[in-house]
Amino acid sequence: MRLTRRTRLAGVALVAVGSLVLAACGGGGDEGDSTDAVITSYSVQPQNPLVPTNTNEVGGGNIVDLIFAGLVSYSIDGETELEVAESIESDDNQTWTVTIEEGWEFSDGTPVTANSFVDAWNYGANPENEQLSAYFFYPIEGTSGDGTIEGGGDEISGLEVIDERTFTITLKQAESDFPGRLGYSAYFPLPESAFEDIEAFGDAPVGNGPYDLEALENNVEARLVPSETYPEDGNRPARNGGVTLKFYTDPDAAYSDVLAGNLDVLDQVPPSALTTYENDDIQAFKEAGSPNATITIPSSLPGFGENDEGKLRRAAISRAINREEITDAIFDGSRIPAKDFSSPLMPGYTEDIEGNEVLEFDEAEAQDLWEQANEIAEFDGEFVLAYNGDGPGNREWVEAVVNQINNVLDIGAEPQAFPTFAELRERVTDRSIGTAFRTGWQPDYPSIYNYLGPIFGTGAGSNDGDYSNAEFDDTIQRAAGAQDDEERYELLAEAQAILMEDLPAIPLWNTGIAAAAAQGVENVEFNWQNRPELQNVTK
Repeated sequence: MRLTRRTRLAGVALVAVGSLVLAACGGGGDEGDSTDAVITSYSVQPQNPLVPTNTNEVGGGNIVDLIFAGLVSYSIDGETELEVAESIESDDNQTWTVTIEEGWEFSDGTPVTANSFVDAWNYGANPENEQLSAYFFYPIEGTSGDGTIEGGGDEISGLEVIDERTFTITLKQAESDFPGRLGYSAYFPLPESAFEDIEAFGDAPVGNGPYDLEALENNVEARLVPSETYPEDGNRPARNGGVTLKFYTDPDAAYSDVLAGNLDVLDQVPPSALTTYENDDIQAFKEAGSPNATITIPSSLPGFGENDEGKLRRAAISRAINREEITDAIFDGSRIPAKDFSSPLMPGYTEDIEGNEVLEFDEAEAQDLWEQANEIAEFDGEFVLAYNGDGPGNREWVEAVVNQINNVLDIGAEPQAFPTFAELRERVTDRSIGTAFRTGWQPDYPSIYNYLGPIFGTGAGSNDGDYSNAEFDDTIQRAAGAQDDEERYELLAEAQAILMEDLPAIPLWNTGIAAAAAQGVENVEFNWQNRPELQNVTK
């Protein structure tokens, strides 16, 4: 396979153009227009310093994705396009040769080279560095199942620098769609200066994307300015005078700011405005979307281990949740009850997943499952569901879920609020949370696999519940190595059937686009991830 800048990645464009149309209802400027105006957009406080391989949550991701550029990027409709790479070639889908386009620079003026990628990936996979996104390197020869370098050391054996602009990637098995993953932040390059003091770099990162980070004021905002080194003919040139990501702890306050013209773009309208926002004095957006919402129940919680008792209790909790009632009453139909662990917008999606009836509300079945678990071991505790209050709708749906669980199972379920997403994620990441907690997934690249491997693979960086199932790991590995779509989709469905039985997380619903922009803001479009293409927004 030969992939060059003159062609899109045939066979790697995982979302068909016609399957996801997320055009704005408002706006009206020409995409080619540009302005000096700074655009403001809703966000939340990042969890960690901004090192790409240690950024796996939306607050940090919103910044990292604008200040870095990868080998490939994704179009609005989810097609994969070469960005920093001039070509990505393979004769066997196992050894890939990457050639970097000439002229790319970091914002400090140093060149983007083959070593910029290889050194960054080696850093990310080094187990001593404990990077949250290390799992993404697992397909490469010389890494373990969790993506870290096999047997220790500081270099992945499957990476080889050929010259300043060329390096090779040797995989453990042939994977025809591997290049489609390379636009995710785990695969971003780093300048040489990053390794002099990685902690200082995370506070003031030097990237190669369309924007530079001018300043980050914790719990207030991140100010991004157009990069002077990003190529004018790049895939994502800045068409505005900068982007300021404002960190909110109250989604209702964010919506009020859109109404007042103090916030330009809000990607999630809070439940309090869902029934009225399309008639308010704003630009309203309503489309299908790809993110999902789940409840993760750590296997360490008493009564919820990876055994028969734990499986029964998880199934009982799932059966006690009336997803249709919540999506209608709280989200005014802007969420769709889940039928699987991915999204209906993903290629290969099917509702025909063995065991997915566990996602259907059934009060009698829920009670019976709970009693079966009690026959194994009596439940002696409480079920607490933690959430972050700065996320739109989290308080409302969590309170509704625990009320439904109490009404059906009478187990004293309770909500637990954390003020910010960063605070919740810190407790989840260091494993001190001690409760079930809300989770969700905004896909990194358009594939069902991305909803499964990085979240439920043994040792994966986003495996927040520490789930481990060898059969699941083997099935998704075979899916990744499948050489035709039909086989891949069948194996992914088999992997999901395993998850339906184990329920390491409980799927709730898929989140549609219910977004807003202030009047006078133009060129607002939301992509296949439900995210605004902020580099194109003008006013």
